[in-house]
Amino acid sequence: MTYDATVQFKFDATYTHSYSGGFGSTIDYDDFIPEEHYVITAPAADLNAKQYFKLFEKFMLCVGMSPCSIRSGAMSLVFNDYVNEEEQRKVCNEYELTMDEDLDKKFEEWKKRDEEWARLKKGPMGTVLDSDKEDEETT
Repeated sequence: MTYDATVQFKFDATYTHSYSGGFGSTIDYDDFIPEEHYVITAPAADLNAKQYFKLFEKFMLCVGMSPCSIRSGAMSLVFNDYVNEEEQRKVCNEYELTMDEDLDKKFEEWKKRDEEWARLKKGPMGTVLDSDKEDEETT
């Protein structure tokens, strides 16, 4: 048995110039394309979720969306009130992100790590190692 599937995104737009006044009347007719038609077709039999999103990203770029808006829209699918926090944390772990609720804990970890690093950098009897003195003199 053969399985064949295709996904298609289609965009059609027409523009009719109005010469009746306002902002649109000061723009030259040559600045607009009277009709636009985009069709993006891809084989869909083996596409995974990331490939579908990549395909839809291309479509949204074709119809004039900014990359920043596209990314924001994609993130809003995960980070909203309707998605379980556990699922959000899985995405954070996958992409090495920190949720706002975890910033205090992260900051405390950084402070402990910095204190430990400062302790390790000290030489015998609490003196600063020569390589650190050289670093301080060059800055």
